[in-house]
Amino acid sequence: MEKHLSAVAALHVGLSILGVILGIFVFALLTGIGVIAQEKEALFILSTIGIGVGTFLLVISVPGIIGGIGLFKRREWARILVLILSAIDLLNIPIGTALGIYSIWVLVQKETIQLFRQQPLANN
Repeated sequence: MEKHLSAVAALHVGLSILGVILGIFVFALLTGIGVIAQEKEALFILSTIGIGVGTFLLVISVPGIIGGIGLFKRREWARILVLILSAIDLLNIPIGTALGIYSIWVLVQKETIQLFRQQPLANN
């Protein structure tokens, strides 16, 4: 079960990092289009949308990174956080649904719960 737990942690960190990168890309793209258009109104509207979407993607991605790192360190709070994030991921069809189902399956197993009751791994 340890390999499954590491896979869940890596998947959450990896997909969340992709979310952060996507947020930065959307912000840069929309702001860049506004600058290229050389119109104040277009720049204002596109920058506002870019900031909004980029911030939204950042806000929903950061907990996945934190939870995944916590899972690597075998923290109980991270297991609960990733369970909550996995339940939310079920709505994100198709990849989020698959990740959510797999994560929930791994995190509710008795073997996994026992791993979290043992001594946490040393901080690296």
